Amino acid sequence: MKSKHAMLFVVGMILGGQAMAWNGSGYRKPDANELKKRLGSEQYHVTQENGTESAFRNAYWDNKKEGVYVDVVSGEPLFSSLDKFDSGTGWPSFTKPLEPAHVALHEDRSHLMTRIEVRSKLGDSHLGHLFDDGPAPIGKRYCMNSASLRFIPKEDLEKEGYGEYRRLFDKK
Repeated sequence: MKSKHAMLFVVGMILGGQAMAWNGSGYRKPDANELKKRLGSEQYHVTQENGTESAFRNAYWDNKKEGVYVDVVSGEPLFSSLDKFDSGTGWPSFTKPLEPAHVALHEDRSHLMTRIEVRSKLGDSHLGHLFDDGPAPIGKRYCMNSASLRFIPKEDLEKEGYGEYRRLFDKK
């Protein structure tokens, strides 16, 4: 993964010492040339060309830290570590999105099969796929590519502009 120059993040502003919530209003997806400059080659391939990274050889498949996963392109908050589980697949898997309005589901008929593709709403990033073999009671598995995500540890949520999600981890 590249430095901060490899990613585009939309974050809230700090006002009076309090972080405001992530706000995607005014977000405009950069063109392909800009994204190629900002993203690593695998991040670009996965998010913009509907690629898939290798199982068990990606950043977050075994991440056990508490925090929030956001779209590497737009910064949209997508998933919480509280909903992450070990699916045995080698990719980060979640039972549900943190913000359902930030994900879009589409039928995917590639590779001679029909699946449900998961994309970010604003960034239109390919994130992964949704399967019906997740744990009870929901039974869903959002199987995501680490290359399409950026993880924000719970202790950094405020400074990164995602302070509203800190409360999720304070309840534990």
